[in-house]
Order: sequence, then C-alpha cells, then structure tokens
Amino acid sequence: MTGPGYIHEDVQDDLVDAVAREIQLRGLTVSAVMFLEASRPYRPLGGQAMCFFDPLLRGVFTGDVAGVDRVMADEDGIERLIERLEELDEEPTWDA
Repeated sequence: MTGPGYIHEDVQDDLVDAVAREIQLRGLTVSAVMFLEASRPYRPLGGQAMCFFDPLLRGVFTGDVAGVDRVMADEDGIERLIERLEELDEEPTWDA
C-alpha cells in the first residue's frame, strides 16, 4: 500500500516505539493507555486532534514529531502504541 499518508511498517514501528518510550519515561504509561482506550469512539477525529495538539507534541518530543501525527491519526498506529505501552509496562525496571 502506498499513498500520501502511508508510512512503511518498519518506520511506523520505530515511531511507535519512540512515542511509547517517551510516555514511559514521563511515567504516563497507564494514563496514556487508559486515554487511548477511552478515546476509541473518537479516533476518526484523530487527524484533526493532531493539529490541535501539535504544539504540545513538539514540546514533549523536542520538536521531532515528523510522522508521529500520521501514526496517531491511524487506527493501526494507535493499536500498536497501546500494545507497545503494555509491553513496556510489563518489562521489569530498576527503581532508584
């Protein structure tokens, strides 16, 4: 599949992993999963929401949001993000 909004699967996986790790780094894993699950009925509005949240995302991801908007606007991308967040939440971590 190709088109203007198409992201290669490997690139999408890398973007999903980067977003998930940023969320985990900030300690927002559970909150993010809950928000993404609760927003399921509103996902068709995802592209418009990304325009609204663009300034916030640029702050969180230090200006590097290229492609993240397309991942978040895509149903499959959001599902992958939820799965990755759940995987990261299950990984053992060291608390300092």
